[in-house]
Amino acid sequence: MQLFGIDFTSRPSPRKPITVALGWRHGDTIVLEQVLRLDSFAAFEQQLRQPGPWLAACDFPFGLPRELVESLGWPQAWPALIQRLHSQTRAQLVAQFKAFCAPRPAGNKFAHRRCDLIARSSPSMKWVNPPVAFMLLEGAPRLLAAGISLPGLSTGDPQRVALEGYPALLARSVVGNASYKSDEKAKQTAEREARRAQIVAALQAGAHPLGLRLVLDEAWASRLIAEGSADQLDAVLCLMQAGWAATQANYGLPAQIDPLEGWIVSTPWAD
Repeated sequence: MQLFGIDFTSRPSPRKPITVALGWRHGDTIVLEQVLRLDSFAAFEQQLRQPGPWLAACDFPFGLPRELVESLGWPQAWPALIQRLHSQTRAQLVAQFKAFCAPRPAGNKFAHRRCDLIARSSPSMKWVNPPVAFMLLEGAPRLLAAGISLPGLSTGDPQRVALEGYPALLARSVVGNASYKSDEKAKQTAEREARRAQIVAALQAGAHPLGLRLVLDEAWASRLIAEGSADQLDAVLCLMQAGWAATQANYGLPAQIDPLEGWIVSTPWAD
């Protein structure tokens, strides 16, 4: 089975493309085959139409907090919810989310999915720093339109399966909360480069919770370490999550996940 790790952006361009790491699992190893840089949504849509079997882990949220959905009166079946989301402009979406947040107390402005609380990822309704709501807006409708199977959310082509990934979840298991990347040149420091080197070394050794070893040549390892934005490294981290999920029952997803919120692959269930 082909594996994809996808580092997503809500505004793809040649400068900041959607980055896709392609690889295969062999036993307890993940072999990095190549990395694609998709500079348009059309290219991303074409990638999603590639025939299977394949399994992807995508770094963008697939769902919204149930609390928010119920408050807005939006559909409570995932395909209909995503169609409703897709009908919104960015400005309309932000206006509705701001109206939801306005009466809530400081420190509890956003609603959270259960998986975001456990994985310590940004709320999927957040529209700034980072604008993950826009990533949801641009990513999830394209998954739905491509007819892909999204376990726990939507039934589609069983040969093309996508899961929600989160590279920071795996990176933190190696470097803790220390930052390893920045899109700002001034913040692409030697310290962050050293942390990327630490992450790559841990992946190669299998010294992380997923236990898989990353196989890649020295040139690719150097590229992953050198890139200050870590787009390629994040795609590879998602590739590792996809490789882990490929051999887990139900892709390692808990049975209790909310069919509106979804779940970040490799995040353990917690009450």
